[in-house]
Parts: sequence; structure tokens; C-alpha cells
Amino acid sequence: MAMFRYKSRDKQGQLVEGKMEGNSIEHVADILLGRGLSPLDVVETADSGEGFSLAKLFEQPMSIDELVIFSRQMYSLMSAGIPVMRAISGLRDSASNPAMKAALIKTLSDLESGRTLSTSLAKQPKVFSRIVVSLVHVGENTGQLDSAFLQLAQYLEKEQETTKQIKAAMRYPIFVMFALAGAMVVLNIFVIPVFAKMFDKFGVELPWTTQVLLATSSFFVNYWPLMLIALVGFWAWLMKWLASEKGELFWDEKRLKVPVVGSIIERALLARFGRSFAMMMASGVPLLQGLNLVSDAVDNAFMKKKIIKMGTGIRTGESLLRVSNASKMFNPLVLQMIAVGEETGRLEQLMTSMAEYYEREVDFDLKSLTAKIEPLLIMIVAGMVLILALGIFTPMWDMMSVMKK
Repeated sequence: MAMFRYKSRDKQGQLVEGKMEGNSIEHVADILLGRGLSPLDVVETADSGEGFSLAKLFEQPMSIDELVIFSRQMYSLMSAGIPVMRAISGLRDSASNPAMKAALIKTLSDLESGRTLSTSLAKQPKVFSRIVVSLVHVGENTGQLDSAFLQLAQYLEKEQETTKQIKAAMRYPIFVMFALAGAMVVLNIFVIPVFAKMFDKFGVELPWTTQVLLATSSFFVNYWPLMLIALVGFWAWLMKWLASEKGELFWDEKRLKVPVVGSIIERALLARFGRSFAMMMASGVPLLQGLNLVSDAVDNAFMKKKIIKMGTGIRTGESLLRVSNASKMFNPLVLQMIAVGEETGRLEQLMTSMAEYYEREVDFDLKSLTAKIEPLLIMIVAGMVLILALGIFTPMWDMMSVMKK
């Protein structure tokens, strides 16, 4: 996405300036309006960044666990009638993550200068997402800030649970693939060269499988420094490309089509879409603004593009059912839920039902994921063992025949 520099005013009339990413000037303006800011000027600018520093290299990323704790603590403090500034001050002193502590220090400073909590949090986009800011903004306007933080905590806890389930299911296959890669490196550098010397000594005719193994091993032994440099260089280029708009869109689309795993990721994202959208509806966020916020919540550029397109269709007067059908994201059962929700005015409840439907499917598939992947892993291991057996043991049998003669 492009980088935009903006000038806006908050509800107290104070000037708020900053930079943010967006798809267009209109998209950035919608974001600002969602944060309770009135845009004055939005211009596209080159993202110069903030410069490289060693501290940034080791900076701890903001985890969802800490956002859950923050939301729960704010709910408890707001419910107890603690003033906002005193609550933020207390959380600032007890924060263990440097990024969270720094964000709360800046938030407290903005509160002391007269800004609202939602406006103050909006100035820390790396810590507090647009959904957090919007819910806080709605809570401030309705006088139910404690309920807003409770709703946010429950949403984040559900996200946390789904993320942990996916990571736990993927841990075993990833470990096996890394173990196989490590075994291949050890075999090529330390084991196969020993057999190569033995084959040269006896001068037996080698089959093509053995020749391939010996050539691969020789390449590993003689050129491993160049291979390491090339691997690091390729990894750095790949990370840079994936960070670009084109690369992110390509990867986010392709990972939804990975066999076995892709459908689980897609349904987990659709569950997140449904739960986020239901939360927006329950908070009284307008439909178009809710779609813009949810497009960021799904954390997938390909799906985000489709959701933004849905918002564009609604802006031109089309129904939610029609744009949902055109997006090709939902199955007929979910489309029926959306249709009933629009007709009865119970879109919030039907979106929650949609999220629960996808969550049940994801939960079931995650429990059986290992059983589905194991046959594929066994086939890969069996293929490697077969190649090694044909490449190593076939010439050894020939050597035994020569020795008997």
C-alpha cells in the first residue's frame, strides 16, 4: 500500500498530523473519519521510514497476549470507576513490553493535552489497530467505555485461541521438514563423500542414481559457502519482495490455495471477518465504515482487496448479499445467513453465527490435520530413503559381486 501524509482536526479542534498506509486518498479519509478525526489534507508521500537502529532490530513485537491483558485491565479499571488518565498511568508503570510502555507514555501525554482516548490511541498505529481505536471511539460516544474494552478483550481472546490452534497444528509438519533438510545436509557433506572414496577405490561402474548423489554431494562440499551466501541473499530478497504490495498480494492469494492447509487458513480468516463485522455492528459502527475496519482485521491482502471491493459495491447502492456473492468468498450456506440477516435486520447475530460456523469447521480440521499430513510426510521420507538406497547400496552389491569373482 502507498504511504500518505495527513492533516486533520479532532473533536476539540486541535490539529493532528501524521502518516499512514492506505489504498487511496479516499481510503485514508475513511480511516480518519473512523477514528473521529476530520481530514483537512491527505497527500501521497514517499515512505522515508524512521531510519535503521540496532534497538529496532531487537525490538519485541506487540503480541496479541499483551493486547488481551491491556483490554482486560482497562475493562476492570473502567468498571471500577477509575478515571481514564489514572488508568493509563497505572498500566504504563506496570507494562513490561517496551513498545507498549512507550505507546502508553505517548497516549498519556496526549490525554494530558486534552485529546480523547481514541484519538490518543490512534496516534500509536503499530500497537493499537484500527478496530481497537474504533471500538474505543464508539465506547466514548455512548458512555460505555468499559463495555467496549470487554468486547475487545473477548474478540482478541478468540483470535488468540484460533492462532494458537493453527500454530500447534503446523508445529509437527514444520519440525519434520526442517529435520529432513538437516539430514540431507549432513548426508551430503559427511556421509556420501566416504562412500565416494570407496567407490573410486574399487572402480565399479556406478548407476545414474549414485552419480546424481555423488555430484550433489560434491557440489555441497565444494560450494557450501557460496550456497549459504546465495540462500541468505535469496531470503533477504524474498522478505523484501513479500513486504511490497505486489509480493504481499501474491503470497496472501497463493497461501489460501496450498493443499490441505490453505482451506483451513481461508476459513479461519472468514471466521475473523464474521466476528469482527458482528462486533462492528453491535457497536453501532456504520456498514461501510465497518467493512473498511474489517478489511484490516483479516490480515490478508488478497481478502482485504475483496472486502474493500464489497464496500465499493455497497457505496453504489448494492445489497450486502449481492456484493458478498460477487466476492466468491462465501459458500451458499453463509450467503443464506447473510440474506436472512439483511431481511430480518439481525445481521449482527447472523454474522456471529457465520463466525461460529467457520470456527467449528476450522477446529475440526485442525484436530485431523496431522492425520492428513502424515501420509504426505511418509511418502517424502520414503522417497528419500529409496533414492539413498538405490544410490548407495546398488553399487555396493556390484562391489560384492566383483570381490566374489
